[in-house]
Amino acid sequence: MDHQDCIFCKIINGEMPSAKVYEDEHVYAFLDISQVTKGHTLVIPKKHTKDLYDTPPEVAGELFARIPRIANAIKETYQPVGINLLNNNEKGAGQVIFHLHIHIIPRYEDDGFSFKGENHTDEYSLENLQQMAKEISKELSDN
Repeated sequence: MDHQDCIFCKIINGEMPSAKVYEDEHVYAFLDISQVTKGHTLVIPKKHTKDLYDTPPEVAGELFARIPRIANAIKETYQPVGINLLNNNEKGAGQVIFHLHIHIIPRYEDDGFSFKGENHTDEYSLENLQQMAKEISKELSDN
């Protein structure tokens, strides 16, 4: 998709409405219309980048540098019992809008939102984990 058709780019450019929480030269944050929980906020880079794989380090740095401040503002405002950070990266992981975005999802007692991963500890030995770590590390050193 051309970024000119991107709904998040249109929000940044003021072509579509949003409930803005924060904005500076690099980042725009606004309330997610779904409000999975009260205060559910999306934080996006102003520079269009499709997903985490496509994101230059400097854009990621600017984006992630703002998240603690925004999360703390949500915490002070609504006193959640915790916060989840979520990124759906690519269609197979549930990404619907192809402009990188981080969900800040405040958690409340009995909020009905489930974000608990399955535990597969019994399926992997320390040797298996060390082999996987070696494979990933090799890819990092090759690039």
